[in-house]
Amino acid sequence: MGVAPILRTARLRSWAGWTGTSTYYSATGWVLTCLAVLELIWIPAASLWADVGVLVSAVSLVWRRVCPPIGFLTVAAGLVAFAADYSFYLVTIISGLCGVYTLARNRVQHPAVLVLGGLLGAVAVNLVHIATWPPIDGVAVPAIGERASLGLFAEAFILTVVVIGAVAMGDAVRARDETRRERARSQARLIAMERREAAAEERAAIARELHDIVAHSVSMIAVQAESATYTTPGLTVEAREGFQQIAGNARASMDELRRLLGVLRSPGEPGEVLTAPQPTLGHLPALLEQHRAVGGRAELTVIGERVALPAVWELSAYRIAQEALTNARKHAPGARTLVEVDYGTDRLLVVRVQDDGPGPTRASPDWPDPPNSPIPPDSPDSPDSRGDGHGLNGMRERAALVGGRLTAGAGPAGGFTVVAELPW
Repeated sequence: MGVAPILRTARLRSWAGWTGTSTYYSATGWVLTCLAVLELIWIPAASLWADVGVLVSAVSLVWRRVCPPIGFLTVAAGLVAFAADYSFYLVTIISGLCGVYTLARNRVQHPAVLVLGGLLGAVAVNLVHIATWPPIDGVAVPAIGERASLGLFAEAFILTVVVIGAVAMGDAVRARDETRRERARSQARLIAMERREAAAEERAAIARELHDIVAHSVSMIAVQAESATYTTPGLTVEAREGFQQIAGNARASMDELRRLLGVLRSPGEPGEVLTAPQPTLGHLPALLEQHRAVGGRAELTVIGERVALPAVWELSAYRIAQEALTNARKHAPGARTLVEVDYGTDRLLVVRVQDDGPGPTRASPDWPDPPNSPIPPDSPDSPDSRGDGHGLNGMRERAALVGGRLTAGAGPAGGFTVVAELPW
């Protein structure tokens, strides 16, 4: 789809959003009032009541946005104008329909009550006309109840049908809008729940990996402390007891770590603790080879001298790069991806992953958001413009674990860029 059709659609949506404001309602009300004046000048009414009814019916629509019950006045004034004059002015028809629609659209009263009120008003006007109709060609109007009198109520029948149509349309629009709002609220709750679950799962994964890292170090402490009591000659009894106490404390810490991991483990997850060595930034070339093996294009750039960072920093940086490459394969297949690791000079590790794909999926920064949207587009609870946001949440958790921060979005030259700044 080209840029021009997208911009045209955006303008149409922007105009549609403007038509929902008070300006639109007041403007249309004044336009109908001016048309009512012109129509009364062109076709003068037979009664002052008709003039007043036509004008009030039109001008009352100016305030239908801020005061929907004013639709009762609009409809009543239109019926008065019709009762006072046998001709139904065009402006009065339009304003009457708008009044009934407003009452139904805002659910001022139950639709059945509105239809019943319209029926009674139509019958009342019809009865006034029957009482005031002059004889036609010297033939008197049939009395109500006579054989030919049923046709006298054609006006009431037509007006009732029109009222039912306007009420049905207003109530249908109201129901549609309520359904959309409820769907948006449900979607917002679902997204928030999924994000909380994703964050919990990511924290559990981080805890498991930290357990593997700490468990290795603590187990080494226990082994070295125990072996020292046998390999170090000339130890005193107090020294041997001290080494044994260190080993015992290390084992107790291991047991506590396992219990904590059992609390964090997701339901149904296997209970075995992973023993494989955790990846580091030194494994990035192998990670990029895996990316290329499935059809991706990737390059690695290292800036600065390789620094041996603590295991937690190495693991977090590796996982961020891994998730960013996964997102690139998923949302920009075939795009060229550049992975840049900058060790810097001020104890700040920067991991940057940028692709030349289509970038965020939001069509245009000028694209208007739908009215009554429960979640702003820049809210933390709004869905990410690329993917479902779970991967980005996980990367943010990884960066926050070591006191860093992560930014993601459109790159300066297009595509999608993930930048993680990890102080060490």
